[in-house]
Amino acid sequence: MVEVTDSAIKNIKAYLAQNNIDSAIRVAMMGGCGGPSLGLAIDESTPNDQVHEQDDLRFLVDKELLTQCGSVKIDFVEPTATSGCGCGGGGGYVVSSANPLAGAGGGCGCSGGSCSSSGCDC
Repeated sequence: MVEVTDSAIKNIKAYLAQNNIDSAIRVAMMGGCGGPSLGLAIDESTPNDQVHEQDDLRFLVDKELLTQCGSVKIDFVEPTATSGCGCGGGGGYVVSSANPLAGAGGGCGCSGGSCSSSGCDC
C-alpha cells in the first residue's frame, strides 16, 4: 500500500510542471550515512512494479521492496528555520515505511522502526 499526502501531491505536481516532466515517480531504496532509506526518483515502470495512481500522478514501487517495507507513506514537510538535525531548513519529502529497512542503522533518518528520507541524511 502507498499513501501520498495532499502536501506531497501538491509539491510533486509543482516540481513536475516547473520542469516539464511527464514521468512516474519511483519510491526506491537509497544509500546514506545512516544506512538505507527510501527516496523518490523520476523513472519508467517495469514489470516488477506495483503502480499507485493518485491525483493524475503515478507512483512506482518494486513489488519486492514493497513486501519488505509493508506500507509506504510519502509526505512533504515545509522547511523551518530550525530543523533539529543540523542540516539547515530540514524541509522536503519524507518517505517512510511501516517496517524497518534491512540494514538501517538508526541514524537521524530512522526511529521507532520507521525509516524516512527527510533531508537529515546530509
